Amino acid sequence: LQINCVTFPHPDVMPEQQLLKPSEWSYCDYFWADKKDSQGNNTVSGFEILLQKQLKGKQMQKEMAEFVRERIKIEEEYAKNLSKLSQNSLAAQEEGTLGEAWAQLKKSLADEAEVHLKFSSKLQSEVEKPLLNFRENFKKDMKKCDHHIADLRKHLASRYAAVEKARKALTERQKDLEMKTQQLEMKLSNKTEEEIKKARRKSTQAGDDLMRCVDLYNQAQSKWFEEMVTTTLELERLEVERVEMIRQHLCQYTQLRHETDMFNQSVIELVDQLLRKVDPAKDRELWVKEHKTGDIRPVDMEI
Repeated sequence: LQINCVTFPHPDVMPEQQLLKPSEWSYCDYFWADKKDSQGNNTVSGFEILLQKQLKGKQMQKEMAEFVRERIKIEEEYAKNLSKLSQNSLAAQEEGTLGEAWAQLKKSLADEAEVHLKFSSKLQSEVEKPLLNFRENFKKDMKKCDHHIADLRKHLASRYAAVEKARKALTERQKDLEMKTQQLEMKLSNKTEEEIKKARRKSTQAGDDLMRCVDLYNQAQSKWFEEMVTTTLELERLEVERVEMIRQHLCQYTQLRHETDMFNQSVIELVDQLLRKVDPAKDRELWVKEHKTGDIRPVDMEI
């Protein structure tokens, strides 16, 4: 079968064709034919579909980096507001064990602010930046691959056209030879044996031209096949690398998040400990001792 200038096995023998990587759903086995686009108007090559997949993956990676950037901004703003709130003087006059707990609660805001600031800094250096920097020349490399495969397909199409032209020429030469031979046998023409030989030579030459064109076509298709296998496997490798890279950095994101939560928990636990030690009786005793004006009670007036 010929589909878009590419030869494929006849459907009757297709089951006999072996996959290049039978144990995997590999790119190199499933993107040889072209496919109708989403509107159903034009065809898209299998390689173009793979290329679109890669470019989409690159865009998703960029958008993930933008998402992390927004989270960094939120963390920075949150840290700024926590730090500002920790410096607020409200209820600063509270005394005793409750006053200690209150002071620690305010201090915990400053500590938490510092943690979130560090978290945002690490997000930038360990998650956002690697996402942005990974394969910076990706689009340029993909464009180079696209042009290379497209050029091979154009070359293959031109070789296919040459085969069809040579096949048509051979058919015409064969018909001409057959017609002249019949006319000579039936003595319907004054064609000489020399003219028959000339027509036979042209037919033979046309057959040789067709064989040469078919050979050149097969060479072009073989070259395209080799490049397709090599390039699709490379695209597959890049996609695996991209997914694994993103997975690792998102794991780093969650790890940093756990560390932040654990530190915040340790800070708030200290506040909890002080709150559990709040003793109204002790506070009253300390306050009375510090502020008492006397321990003699008034007595009734005598007459």
